[in-house]
Amino acid sequence: MKSSLTFAAIALYGIAAAGPAAAQATAQAYPNKQIRLVVTGTPGQGTDVLSRLIAQRLSERVKQQVFVDNKPGAGGNIGADTAAKAPPDGYTLLMGTNATHAANAAMYANMPFDPLKDFTFVAMVGSLPMMLSAAPSLPASNVRELVDAAKASPGTLNVAIPSTSARVMLQLFNQLAKAELFPVNYKGSGPAFIDLIGGRIQLTIDTVSASLPQVAAGKIKPLAVTTGKRFEAVPNVPTLAEAGVPGFDLAPWNALMAPRGTPREIVNFLNGHIVAILAEPDTRKRMVELGIQPTSGTPEQLEAFVHSEAQKWGGLVRQAKIVAE
Repeated sequence: MKSSLTFAAIALYGIAAAGPAAAQATAQAYPNKQIRLVVTGTPGQGTDVLSRLIAQRLSERVKQQVFVDNKPGAGGNIGADTAAKAPPDGYTLLMGTNATHAANAAMYANMPFDPLKDFTFVAMVGSLPMMLSAAPSLPASNVRELVDAAKASPGTLNVAIPSTSARVMLQLFNQLAKAELFPVNYKGSGPAFIDLIGGRIQLTIDTVSASLPQVAAGKIKPLAVTTGKRFEAVPNVPTLAEAGVPGFDLAPWNALMAPRGTPREIVNFLNGHIVAILAEPDTRKRMVELGIQPTSGTPEQLEAFVHSEAQKWGGLVRQAKIVAE
């Protein structure tokens, strides 16, 4: 049987005025056509791969095609703006990120949309734990030893930074550890790992998915993950909070969103399906393999989370003086 949501009344005032015939004509089943999922990254990037997995599973459940529409550029703002300005009818969704809805407002002088006011929050999907790793030659074997070394020899420890998210992680680390590690920007994970393995730089912060192959090969030392809880893909790697930086809990994330004004019935319908998808063992397994921790919740919980994250990421971006290039 097709899983659907029936709206007996939309725009109640107009229906009441027009009478039963109009009410019958206005009533409709959702979804009754394909759904567009706007993704702010390019094909093959982490958010894109996750979005295609979710789109496939959602398509199977609602018996309508959910297709990914890649709209990269401007740190995700182009895609997010496209979704924000779409009709609020449930047929355009956005895979929002910590960039589009938490960091970019502090990085860009002009935002084409309001990340907090122009969207309806549907469902959290997952977080992407990052990992602090060290070169094999670094004497420190854990985070406490690293912090002690940074305090004993200021200005000597450098961190390869392959992304804006990594730079924000470093800012929070320095703030909470009360020790200064110095950022060295890299254009991607590949060059950063080459220099780390070669001993030309001592540390890096990168996603677990990017770091795991190097860890498995014994080429780098994993020190800690950035999330508040251990990541099930690397259960033996402590969190930064456990390892000596109390209060550290920060990671990139993905969440399903819709244009502001999308009917609550549609939001609840989609939320229920996403929560069910994330509970499927095969889906969870695949997400963990991709370096993503499945995380579900209600629309209200997501809205509160995004508002909190906007303050956290925005503050760190401004402290680190990160601006869009």
